[in-house]
This record gives sequence, structure tokens and C-alpha cells, in this order.
Amino acid sequence: MEEIILIGGGGHCRSIIDVLELSNKYKILGILDNKISYGDSVLGYKVLGKIDNIKNYSKSCNKAVISIGQIYSSSPKIEIFNILKSAGFELPTIISPRAHISRFAQIGEGTVIFHDVIVNSNAILGKNCIINTKAIIEHDATIGDHCHISTSAIINGGVSVGDRTFVGSGSVTKEYANIPSDSFIKAGSVFK
Repeated sequence: MEEIILIGGGGHCRSIIDVLELSNKYKILGILDNKISYGDSVLGYKVLGKIDNIKNYSKSCNKAVISIGQIYSSSPKIEIFNILKSAGFELPTIISPRAHISRFAQIGEGTVIFHDVIVNSNAILGKNCIINTKAIIEHDATIGDHCHISTSAIINGGVSVGDRTFVGSGSVTKEYANIPSDSFIKAGSVFK
């Protein structure tokens, strides 16, 4: 198994640990987090230090996953993404074995797909996205970079979601809707 470092130790990190353990593809080397003390642990995985220490690990482990969530702003995730890329890290796509991803779909680097997600044919997902538990991305939909599609959200066929957009839990889009970049779609909304 390849070693991977998690960046961020909160609730989102715990969900990613669950996906990584179930997939049995990566060995978690540890976690970097600015709020949790060095030596503490998250679900049994040690905190190795602050996020600023990431460059210290680029020679011993070249894979990382951004394990901080995104609600009101994608800026922290984008900043960490850029730091990791400039330090030479690879950000693999992380896909739950309980998700169904069409072989005709495209998924960008660093995107994490959680349990029971469906991504249908010709869907294109950008880089550094969160596609959360039970979300549905229908055929021919396009999700921009640095987006969060929340739990049980439905992105219908042909929808375009702009970069840095948050789509709340249980939201539904009308087919072929165009959601502009930097949008915030409230939980339970219907976007036409």
C-alpha cells in the first residue's frame, strides 16, 4: 500500500479515514493540523505537526489528501492545494469502493468521492472537489474545480456547476441549469 498524509484533522478527516480504510489502497502515514497538538491522534492516526510542516514530508511521502471540509469558502482548500502542488505532492483521487463511478466519467486530481455516490456517464468533475455521501452527479454534468457537492445533493443531467461552488445537502438542480462560480446553494434548495 502507498503511504499518504492527511491535511486537516477535523470531522471531514474522520470521514476520509473511513473511506481510505475501506478502500485498502493507502496506508495513512499521519495527519497535519494547525489546531490539534503534535502527538495527539485522530481515530488512531498520529498528528505529525502543523500544516506548515508539509514540505518536511515531500521526500518520504509524495501523496497527500486535503481532509478539511468546505462550506462558506473554498479558499483554505485552494491554498493548501497550491502549497501541496508546489511542494511536489501528488493528490490522488480518493473514491469509496461503495460509490458507483461510470467508466465514461472524468474525475480531477485531489477530488474525494464518499460512500454511496453515483457519478454517471460523461460527467466531468474538477480538481480538489468534495462529492459527499449519497450525492448524485447525473450524465453530462460538469462540476468545476474546488467545489463541494454535499450529502444527498442531486446534480441532474447536463448541469454546469462553476468553480468554488458549495451545493448544500439535499439540494436538487433542474436539468441543464447553469450554476455560476462562487455560488452558495442552501440545503434543500431547488436550483432552476
